[in-house]
Amino acid sequence: MDLNPVRLALTGAARRYSRAALDVLLPPQCLSCSTPVDTPGALCAACWSKITFIAAPLCACCGLPFEVDAGAETLCAACLAKRPRYRRARAAFRYDDDSRRLVLMFKHADRLDPAPTFGRWLAQAGGGLLADADVIAPVPLHRWRLLWRRYNQSAELARAAGRQSGKRVVPDLVVRHRRTPSQADLNARERRLNVAGAFGVNPRHRELVRDKTVLLIDDVLTTGATVEACARILLRAGATAVDVLTLARVVRPQVRTP
Repeated sequence: MDLNPVRLALTGAARRYSRAALDVLLPPQCLSCSTPVDTPGALCAACWSKITFIAAPLCACCGLPFEVDAGAETLCAACLAKRPRYRRARAAFRYDDDSRRLVLMFKHADRLDPAPTFGRWLAQAGGGLLADADVIAPVPLHRWRLLWRRYNQSAELARAAGRQSGKRVVPDLVVRHRRTPSQADLNARERRLNVAGAFGVNPRHRELVRDKTVLLIDDVLTTGATVEACARILLRAGATAVDVLTLARVVRPQVRTP
């Protein structure tokens, strides 16, 4: 490695000038609305103010945000009634009308440029999960859907989270055996039935699962049916625990009891 201070200084200056020249030709734009911003991969002030980032207090298991802090180990009503197969789930921000554009343009519009920014958001939201993970794996697409879409957005998020944490990412640790219809218009029960038996652990990577903590990465947590199906097969393959980290999550109104 060349540690010559003069050469390093010149290299750093060249990179800064190159970045400045590129910004003149292609000024950085807001990830959401394309308004000019100061830094590549940033949101403008208006779009930033509309994104609801998730932070404590939240359910110790599924990461549902609470309105009142009831303690770090408090569970939501759903997790008290039935614990998910995964150990913990966390998400960077709420999936709602204001954040939907960010997710959909990354998922369907060939926009991979937000991945580094999303990786930083994932690292902030799921720092503890990343620290505990032995291996990171994305929720997979079926090969025909991957061929049509050309990339798996969850795999891109996993790689970004891996770069932030230094943890190993295995994009094909979990495989999808059969093609399933979109989950978008299905209720919770229909989603569970839709993905039942759809996933498996790649036989080539079984030793990476046994006695390990696996961190699953996906774009949006809705009912949790998909990540629970993946967690189930990972636990059966010998994983010690499965955690889940997503870019966004749906937050439904909490039912209040009289």
